[in-house]
Amino acid sequence: MNLKGRSFLTLRDFTPEEITYLIDLAAEYKQKKKDGIMTDTLKGKNVALIFEKTSTRTRCSFEVAAHDLGLGTTYLDPTGSQIGKKESIADTARVLGSMYEGIEYRGYGQEIVNDLAKYSGVPVWNGLTNEYHPTQMLADLLTIREIFGDLKGRKLAYMGDARYNMGNSLMIACTKMGMHFAAGAPKKYFPQKELVDACEEYAKASGGSILLTEDPMEAVKDADIIYTDVWVSMGEPDSVWEERIHELTPYRVTKALMANAKDTAVFLHCLPAFHDLKTKIGKEMGERFGITEMEVTDEVFESAQSKVFQEAENRMHTIKAVMAATLGA
Repeated sequence: MNLKGRSFLTLRDFTPEEITYLIDLAAEYKQKKKDGIMTDTLKGKNVALIFEKTSTRTRCSFEVAAHDLGLGTTYLDPTGSQIGKKESIADTARVLGSMYEGIEYRGYGQEIVNDLAKYSGVPVWNGLTNEYHPTQMLADLLTIREIFGDLKGRKLAYMGDARYNMGNSLMIACTKMGMHFAAGAPKKYFPQKELVDACEEYAKASGGSILLTEDPMEAVKDADIIYTDVWVSMGEPDSVWEERIHELTPYRVTKALMANAKDTAVFLHCLPAFHDLKTKIGKEMGERFGITEMEVTDEVFESAQSKVFQEAENRMHTIKAVMAATLGA
């Protein structure tokens, strides 16, 4: 399969066969990493890493993966570029495209990463936008396959705010790969109808399905995977915390919720997670609202069912696969 020159903006652009190829390639790179086999086949090439939203896992994953492939990297933080401020996206794309073989973007609207891909002339990789998070999806799919041995027919229940990048992307990934996607959330937090309709078509082709329900127990019934994310995304105002805590607390992943899934069910989270008061924001929310945990209880997060750190490691291996495949390693 030849993906050289392709951008990686959303899984909507990729077939189930292409997604499987990237997961297989990631598994191969992961094994080589464990065996100490060098994979620096892209020496002499360079990539730009644009982070308008800062990150731990995404930045480390791209930098380590690039280093392992022999790539040089330039990290541009929110203060390190003029993108969209003094220079248009199109102009930035053309400048970077003349200097680098690939560009990663993590930030705000999907239109930004789309324009970078349109004007740069080199592969562009979406490290996260408001709408999609495709590199996280490959890590999740690899993790699920490692745990269960397969993807098709597995049920994933996403709890919380399903309107944005994580809910959108998980629904796409599941329906592309023949999995059953359920979202447990208040109706106002359901994904947009246009995307649901598109994913219904993916599900028809793959044998998957979609369930959107306001009943958390219905959402997780017979689930293989229960997934959640923080209730307030980076860049949103603090004023939304009170509303989200009030409306989404019934969808918190608890031991009782896990018990309503299959006995073999696992818990996944893209991280960071507010499962205790050991973070600045967690402590602040605890003091303001009298809570000790938010989207997931500490009991679940630290349980044997939690596979979040295996999932976090897989970010690096899957990102390596994406860069290698699109740069022609």
